[in-house]
Amino acid sequence: MKKANKKVAVVTGGSSGIGKATAEYFADKGWVVYELSRRECDNDRVTHITADVTDEQSLKAAFESIYSREGRLDLLVNNAGFGISGAVELTGIDEAKKQLDVNFFGTVRSIQQALPFIRKTGGGKIINLSSVAAPLSIPFQAFYSCSKSAINALTLALANELRPFGISVCAVMPGDVSTGFTDAREKSQDDGTLYGDTIKKSVAVMEKDERGGMSPLVVAKTIYKASRRKHPKPLYTAGGKYKIFVVLAKILPARLSNRIVGMLYC
Repeated sequence: MKKANKKVAVVTGGSSGIGKATAEYFADKGWVVYELSRRECDNDRVTHITADVTDEQSLKAAFESIYSREGRLDLLVNNAGFGISGAVELTGIDEAKKQLDVNFFGTVRSIQQALPFIRKTGGGKIINLSSVAAPLSIPFQAFYSCSKSAINALTLALANELRPFGISVCAVMPGDVSTGFTDAREKSQDDGTLYGDTIKKSVAVMEKDERGGMSPLVVAKTIYKASRRKHPKPLYTAGGKYKIFVVLAKILPARLSNRIVGMLYC
């Protein structure tokens, strides 16, 4: 085991989209970067290790291997995740559980496996990928919003738990981002007898906004900025206009802010 001079970062879900942009951005800044994902990506700046955030043993092996090679772990970026859409009543419980298992419990598993090595390093940071869909719950994307709201709650609690160990925890909430996430979304279908074409139109609005959204590099830069802060804020919003939406969600009555969201998507 060597003690690296450079700081070491691990990015989950780093083979594409926000994760890939983040891994590459940190590598360009001089970090030693490992990305954990189910499929390998072609990247000579970042080291890939095959791992699945729903498989605790694969994560355990990955973090043990990284610490054995580098002798330190300074940063964990929990990015792995996916989306599902559809009405709550038409979404199977197994589908909903899968959403939470990847987006929320996958983050928990990664944190649990990484923490011993961050602690051995003498401290570090954990940055969780949340979403503007956490403070602003999106209709027909309820379980995705639930998973990201859970990430925010986890982040806030964990920040207090780990502060005595010199480990900072924060979450980054992107708005619409143009990535392969949109095409990978799993959809619960409706035959039109209950909701008519409302679901189809609502999801179409979401996907149009995502495809016209910001570059994943914007999110990567926000993550890097948070990693550089000695005392990071617990929650960051990525994307200028989305910061306004999040502020409005805080100051407007819940009924009004929720009604505005409904007008946008229903």
